[in-house]
Amino acid sequence: MTTSDTHIYLASGSPRRRELLQQLGVAFERIHADIDESVLPGEEAIAYTERLAAAKAAAGWAVVQSCGLPSRPLLSADTTVVQDGEIFGKPVDAADAARMLRAFSGRSHQVVTSVAIRQDDTLSVATCVTEVSFRPLSDADIERYIASGEPFDKAGAYGIQGHAAVFVSRIDGSFTGVMGLPLFETAALLAEFGFTFP
Repeated sequence: MTTSDTHIYLASGSPRRRELLQQLGVAFERIHADIDESVLPGEEAIAYTERLAAAKAAAGWAVVQSCGLPSRPLLSADTTVVQDGEIFGKPVDAADAARMLRAFSGRSHQVVTSVAIRQDDTLSVATCVTEVSFRPLSDADIERYIASGEPFDKAGAYGIQGHAAVFVSRIDGSFTGVMGLPLFETAALLAEFGFTFP
């Protein structure tokens, strides 16, 4: 980035997104933005993540305005996993996590991440779709992974940057997109708001 005093707002509680923004050298201030993340009837994965990313950006921007904070770009994102048209969100419990991991075993699925940047009345959204293939998983593999506690705050019940990396036989797309913030698309969006990289 060209200026060291440029900050953004981040409407996300994800530690992975914070780490990835730090990797880009982007300074940020976290904004709390709560929204309903329910999937609408008949909604497809890309429409779902783009709607949620934009909704998080709108909710975050409302907080910026209500707190009288200075106008800066606000970044939000949403990630989901889809296979055969079924959207896999965060698991509700261990049984749900096991169901998801069994579905992915020996097959491929798609990880969809949409990034939104809002400043004043300007909103830009970009979406990244990555194909991820898992090796066949045994019941013991799944039980051990669930026992690690890692699946519970992640769409699709796994984190590619954690223990589940050993399940992934192939990835076609963006590794950082699977983590929850595709850096290529994020940098391109931030460039629209005056940021330069590296």
